[in-house]
Amino acid sequence: MRELILGTAGHVDHGKTSLIRALTGIETDRLKEEKKRGITIELGFAFLDLPCGHRIGIVDVPGHEKFVRNMVAGVAGIDLVAFVIAADEGIMPQTKEHFDICKLLGLQDGIIVLTKKDMVEEEWLEMVQEEIKDFFAGSFLEDAPIIAVSSTTGENIDDFRALLDKKVASITFQEEFGPFRLAVDRVFSMKGFGTVITGTSMSGRVGVGDEVMFYPGDLTAKIRGIQVHGHEVELVEAGHRTAINLQGIEKDDIHRGNVAATPGCLDSSTLLDVEFHYLASNTRKLKNRAEVHVHVGTREILGRVILLEQDLLEPGTDANVQLILQEPVSAWSGDRYVLRSFTPMSTIGGGSIVNSAPRKRKRVNEKDRQQNHLDFEIYKKGTQEERLLLFLLESGFSGLTADQISTRLGLFGKKLKKLLQAPISSGKVLVVESDRQRLIAASIAEKMTDAILNLLGALLGALFAQKAGSLTAK
Repeated sequence: MRELILGTAGHVDHGKTSLIRALTGIETDRLKEEKKRGITIELGFAFLDLPCGHRIGIVDVPGHEKFVRNMVAGVAGIDLVAFVIAADEGIMPQTKEHFDICKLLGLQDGIIVLTKKDMVEEEWLEMVQEEIKDFFAGSFLEDAPIIAVSSTTGENIDDFRALLDKKVASITFQEEFGPFRLAVDRVFSMKGFGTVITGTSMSGRVGVGDEVMFYPGDLTAKIRGIQVHGHEVELVEAGHRTAINLQGIEKDDIHRGNVAATPGCLDSSTLLDVEFHYLASNTRKLKNRAEVHVHVGTREILGRVILLEQDLLEPGTDANVQLILQEPVSAWSGDRYVLRSFTPMSTIGGGSIVNSAPRKRKRVNEKDRQQNHLDFEIYKKGTQEERLLLFLLESGFSGLTADQISTRLGLFGKKLKKLLQAPISSGKVLVVESDRQRLIAASIAEKMTDAILNLLGALLGALFAQKAGSLTAK
């Protein structure tokens, strides 16, 4: 059964790790440097069994501005956020940046936790609560419950646990179909076991003995064992914090940011077509070809922003954008991403991927820009069949296999077969390679036929001319 992942967010030293310790009894700071400095640097993990019968996984993220890249990697896989604000300090810089990241990654639900309740007077606490309500107004946390706790004295920790239980019990859990995907956030080696990866299972299911492929790239490994919250399991589904023991692959062959997935279910590309929101908090216009840090899943890559319909982008506005990446990334359409400025680093925007392996787009003249706009309208608002035809048109003579179409549309198995029936029957789409079910658009096939006939005509003309020349010479 699909489970739920709770993640923390909030400014450094606002008590995220202490809250989890008080809630679960688990210490998520495991590094010597973290214990020495008293701050979270890397992602930490815990779990909590709730009275409703669900066990939730918990991801503790760092709050310091130097480790925002780690925070993004942690938040990328969560369903529910515990937004932590210290009662004695209120809204702080990383409160704002973490909140922007949560919105850009599409989070829709959460609880606001006021920590360090024991350090302030009741009058001050009420004032901070009003500040928080104003800050979250108009957002997905506008109506979120606010609970004030003390991790030191334990005050209201039980109430927070009960609040989590009530919220989780009210959620309808749906199984995530399709291929298995897990964005790797840790890789290590254990004596006697070998290579181990951890991450949040994003879709599908996988079992002991199955094979997974690591993207980008084509390395494969067999699953030797699976653990969920320290317990051995034979099968894991979406929504679980998962540790997978692998055989046939070395620790140094895998890195944070890789995606472990069902073989053949992902493409790798250095281009992404995306919807982009440029945050209103930015102080300057965004220039075309601006260099940025791109965060997708648990991966961070350098890239450039190509504004497809304008030369400058005003703060607080949306745009259709193509990202050009220095290294390939593997994602599905619909996955979320975050952009941070090259230097000094700060979160500037993000949004949703609409094509995970597009063609390189032109923006030279008005015709190019208008075509880009029309294509993005189909990406965002078109029917599944309209999007299918657009993907096939863009693929040209090479066409797309059924597997490639699946990753672009997010449709698998019977759902994809049902979608393909009508356009194939009507002749809009042609099957040109039955084994892999490679498809091309009928209009592309017509161009291909014309090109072949023209080539044959030119060859025959040249042969006749050569023959005529030979006869004349005789």
